[in-house]
Amino acid sequence: MKDQNNFLIAVLLSLGILLGWQFFVTEPRMAEERAARQAQLAEANADALVTNPGSSTGLTPSANNAPAPTGQPLVASPQALQALASGFTTAPRLAIETPNLIGSISLMGARFDDLILPAYGATAEENAPRQRLLQRQGEVGHWQAHHGFVSGGSNITLPDEKTIWQVVQGNTLTPSTPVVLAHTTPEGVRMTQHISVDDSYMFTITQSAENKSGQPVTLYPFGQITRSGRPETTDLFILHEGPIGFFGSEGEGLVEADYDDLLEDGPVKHSAEEGWIGFTDKYWAAALVPPQDGKFTGRFIAAAEGQLPVYRADFLLAGKSLAPGQSMQSTSQFFAGAKTVDAIDGYADAGVTRFDLLIDWGWFYFLTKPMFTALHFLYALIGNYGLAILLVTVMIKIAFFPLASRSYETMAKMKKLQPRMVEIREKHKEDKQAQQQELMKVYREEKLNPLAGCLPILVQIPVFFALYKVLFVTIDMRHQPFFGWIQDLSAPDPTSLFNLFGLLPFDVPGFLLIGVWPLIMGITMFVQMQMNPPPPDPIQARMFQILPIFFTFILAGFPAGLVIYWAWNNFLSLLQQGYIMRRNGVEIELFNNIGLGKKSK
Repeated sequence: MKDQNNFLIAVLLSLGILLGWQFFVTEPRMAEERAARQAQLAEANADALVTNPGSSTGLTPSANNAPAPTGQPLVASPQALQALASGFTTAPRLAIETPNLIGSISLMGARFDDLILPAYGATAEENAPRQRLLQRQGEVGHWQAHHGFVSGGSNITLPDEKTIWQVVQGNTLTPSTPVVLAHTTPEGVRMTQHISVDDSYMFTITQSAENKSGQPVTLYPFGQITRSGRPETTDLFILHEGPIGFFGSEGEGLVEADYDDLLEDGPVKHSAEEGWIGFTDKYWAAALVPPQDGKFTGRFIAAAEGQLPVYRADFLLAGKSLAPGQSMQSTSQFFAGAKTVDAIDGYADAGVTRFDLLIDWGWFYFLTKPMFTALHFLYALIGNYGLAILLVTVMIKIAFFPLASRSYETMAKMKKLQPRMVEIREKHKEDKQAQQQELMKVYREEKLNPLAGCLPILVQIPVFFALYKVLFVTIDMRHQPFFGWIQDLSAPDPTSLFNLFGLLPFDVPGFLLIGVWPLIMGITMFVQMQMNPPPPDPIQARMFQILPIFFTFILAGFPAGLVIYWAWNNFLSLLQQGYIMRRNGVEIELFNNIGLGKKSK
């Protein structure tokens, strides 16, 4: 008994140490990191790294068979960078207007650097500003893309980020009105970009080059996405955010690079004949799609110069030598927008190889995607994702009822055998081997598998994780309200027991945000456990009592939709278990275990 008490004390002390460490060490450290990140962002306007396609920083597109591109690096002084950022701000622009995107293209460098998603708010507030995706040079955390050519020699002056392109067709880019930009080099090579956009988030860029100079030139088409800084939710095990690409036709397949690895280990390069490359955030993405019928080289690279590291994803196509009078053309695509499942799957079906992998469905994709489909269908019928979660839970319970019923029946029969098993343990207290032999004999006689009672939990774990994935990674759940105080199912319950759910005027630390729904989940879990007789081992009995408290703290920081699912699932399990136990003539120990009835012998 003394050993058991010592073990229990050790468990409680460990839990206290974990909570204390979270409160006194982790929370202050995270606050310092957030403050430092905000300070970095505040200084990024003056110190962000800016390079042109010919820069010596190592961020230039290249190919295995391509000579180093020509060009001079910019002077990376704060004054020069501020001047360049000011140039981007005042440069002429070409408006973009689609049902899902508004913004502009900077004619200085022909850059996509100004895109807003009008359908999505930056926060859950009703009048929140619209979500910005691409940001101009010099703005905090800029994220932009551009296309062009690099040269295999020094006999041509290529356009750089300071070059002002001319508009030769159109004045506003819409799904029905493409635009054409043009630039002629001093040597006489005329370059054009024919840009079109669909109703969703995909741009199509056709680059052309006509050699009107008096000498041959070699050109390599490229596309490039540049971003500074990182999203706030990065480094979560449940979700990949950062450089991502698919390299098919005997390439590497899906590649998910890490921001830190790029800074520490250097560039990541792959060649493929079909695929795409870019960056993904939790809900947004920007990706380049090279021609799907020819080889390309894709690369991720980072530079740590300046206050914020700069990351790039680029692709480079095979070069072509143009004699005087010859021309070349290359068509690629650029995705920039929200990771809606319909749009992403639509582009995959339209020929962008495995573009559906841009959404991180996880290992249980065979459960995650069907669960999303079910939730999406029910939401279309009833208009509330919270109610859709409750209905999906009922459907899951119905689907697994035969398995759960068999498991609960096993548990009920095990309960009937409890006195006999206690007698065997007492009889062979000093001989564990004989005790196990007698117990196994009883199991064979009664045709019982003691592990069968664990099946409901084992089945529930991947379903739970799949729903967690859906709630966490799909934009459809973002800022979706339930009822009452739950205005965002993808965020944790905002209330807390420790300030009486908002009645006391002070904020509580993050790990003490034990809201109403986490409490309901913990209570239903506790009640469900108390329906069975306590384990004969005192340590196990105490652990079962602590477990609901532990899960309440752990799940309090999870999305509210997931906690609602877990609480509702517990409630349905209570009803199901009670029905099966009554049907098998087994006494329900709930009131006895909580002290409102007589303890069973």
